[in-house]
Order: sequence, then structure tokens, then C-alpha cells
Amino acid sequence: MSSKLPHQWPDGFLWGTGASSIQTEGAPLSSDWWRWERNGNAPLSGTGNGFATHYKSDFAALQQLGLTHHRLSIEWARIEPERGKYDLRAVEHYKSMLTAARDIGISPWVCLHHFSLPQWFADEGGFLNRDNLHRYWSRHVEFMAQTFGDLVYGWKPVNETNYYPMAAYKGRGWPPGIDDFETWMTAVENMQIASAEAAIRLKQIGKPVSSVFGLSTVELADTLPSSKTFQDFVYAVNWDSGLDLFRDGEIHLPGREPVYRPDLAGSFDIIGFSYYCALGVKDGQLVRFPENAPMSQLEYSIWPDGLSLVLERLHNELPTTPLLIAEYGIGTEDDEQRAQYLADGLRITADAIGRGIDVRGFFHWTSVDNYEWLHGYDVKFGIIDDERRVRPSAAVLANEAINS
Repeated sequence: MSSKLPHQWPDGFLWGTGASSIQTEGAPLSSDWWRWERNGNAPLSGTGNGFATHYKSDFAALQQLGLTHHRLSIEWARIEPERGKYDLRAVEHYKSMLTAARDIGISPWVCLHHFSLPQWFADEGGFLNRDNLHRYWSRHVEFMAQTFGDLVYGWKPVNETNYYPMAAYKGRGWPPGIDDFETWMTAVENMQIASAEAAIRLKQIGKPVSSVFGLSTVELADTLPSSKTFQDFVYAVNWDSGLDLFRDGEIHLPGREPVYRPDLAGSFDIIGFSYYCALGVKDGQLVRFPENAPMSQLEYSIWPDGLSLVLERLHNELPTTPLLIAEYGIGTEDDEQRAQYLADGLRITADAIGRGIDVRGFFHWTSVDNYEWLHGYDVKFGIIDDERRVRPSAAVLANEAINS
């Protein structure tokens, strides 16, 4: 598959991968995820996939594949394990990591929140308490800007602002393990605000700032009115909560008073998103879509064509805003399946660019197999395995990156 001629890509197209701290370094004792693991709610992450000690060789492997960018997270709980007390060794560790990436030719993007919290922040209510955005989150953003701003290429402040609230507050098994509709809606509002507020501050450094929304197209699998109502609800929460805030400075969640923050309109330079699957609605409930498609290890339908629908919808809603595919990948033991999924995603992306959609980059999830939260180390997303062997599927990405 790698012998096929590459597609045409714009000058300066961003070729990258992404990962997060807990998934590659393990959960620190000071994080809410560490406690969640120790209470038996998730597999133990241990020391991750070895990235903490192998990052130089990992970056070198990505550079040899023609990749030029990598997104990582700096774990808040690791650098501020107690409120107001910073671990300077952890800070220097991350500085060394970012410097190594730059020296090897990999431009680092930094994420400030990728699903986990310092335990002390969680004990204060985390992002559920909007006062915490001003009391603690803004202080953390300022520290990150001043400490790492000269070392990063760009920022992706909060990962999947729409998915984390559902996983943590609508019964998906993540800490703090709450299942309550109103709490979930509060978390959605606050996470979108937190991400946009961080973006406004980080833009002042002069480095690009991208969102990372977790986006799926939502397709009707029947014609029942209840299904259409539920489809509208899913779009309102998963799409509109972030896009309306970016475009109009407003959040309108079903059954909630509107949130007006005109100061947060235009907060991002780029609208980035992850795409893993489409969603279907049948009998007023979510189902796999297409239902007859093969399943990934995470049991969602493997349907790369949904990426095209996401790009089209984003372009229609934000026709002048550049887009970034911030995560695209598949959890599978079958590397031929991964190679085909990658080839399809790249073809779809190139076709979208050819139709005039301004896509600035493609980040594969992930570089090296890592910890997949409630699924431990069993789900394989990497183009490199955990023994640092480059998988054949990596050639699909390398063929495009090297020849672009």
C-alpha cells in the first residue's frame, strides 16, 4: 500500500501523532486517575509505555517516518502535586522532553488537560465548580504559558472538551463516577469555557492554538420522531456547545439557561477535532453506525467515510476557519486493517482539501501503543508497538509525509 503515489498536500501541511501523559508515563500518585485505579475502577497504568525514558528515540523514530509534529500532554498532577507546590524536577523533565523533540526536528504541541486531574483539584470540585476556573485553572494556564511557552510549537489546551464530561459525569466509568444529567450539562459548559479561556491566554504567546473537539457524525437509522429529537440533542451537546461558543460566544444546551461569553468568540486559531466513529440513532437511542460495519477493539463501527461528513459539516458551519484532524486512528490487532483505515482517512482528507476545505494537518492517534484508560494495554492504536517495532501500517503515513 505504501508504494502508491502520494496525494497532493498544501505547503506546510502538518504531519503528526498524538499521545497523553498518563497513557505514556502512567498515573502519578497525585492524580485522580491513580486513586481511581487503586480503587479497582480501571486497570493499573504503571509506568506507561516507557515514553518517560524513551522519548528521544521515540521522537527519532517519528522523524524517520517523515513526521514533523507531535502532541503530548503535560500532566498537571505531576508538576503541581499539591496545591500551590510545584515539583521542579517534573517541570525540568517536561522541558527536557520538549527540547529533545525540537532538537530532533519534531515540533511539539502541548495539551494542558487530557482527562485527568490533580487529586487536590478534584477534591475542590474540579471543573464542576466554575469558581475553580478563576481560582485554579487560570493560574495553571498562566504557569504553563510562562514556563513552557518558548519551547512549544502550538497548544491544544483541553482534549475532547465534550467527551470528558460524559465519561466522568454521565455514567461512563471515569472519576468521579457520577451519573447525573444536570451535572453532566454543567461539566460540558465549564469545560468549553475552560478551554476557550485558556486559548485566549495562550494565543498571547504568538503560537497557534487549536481546539480538540471529539466529533462524530450522527446518522438516523430510522424515521421515528424520537430518533430525530435525540439526534438534535446529541448535536447540541457534542457539536454546538463548542462551535457556538467559538463562533458566537454563546452556549445553548437543551433545558439550560444560555451562557453568554462574547469575549470567548474566536478563541482558537484552528478548529481541531478527533474522529473515531460515526454514531447512529435508532428507536431514540444511540447505536453503532453502520450497524453492519466491522468493529474496532473498542466495539465501535469502523467507518472512515464519517470523517468526510465531519469535515463537510465543519466547513459549512465555519467556512473561513482552518481545520485540523487532531486525532484519527483505530484500535486493532490487525495492522492491515489499520493500514487500510489510514489510507482511507488520508484519501478523504486529500479529497476534502481538493474541494476547498482548509485542512491544515493530520495527526494519527497514536505513535506508540499505550494505556487506553478502562481497557488498559490491550487496545492497540500505535503505528509503533510497545517494543518499539515500527508496524507496516506506518509506511502509509510515511509515504504521504515524506513525499509531501
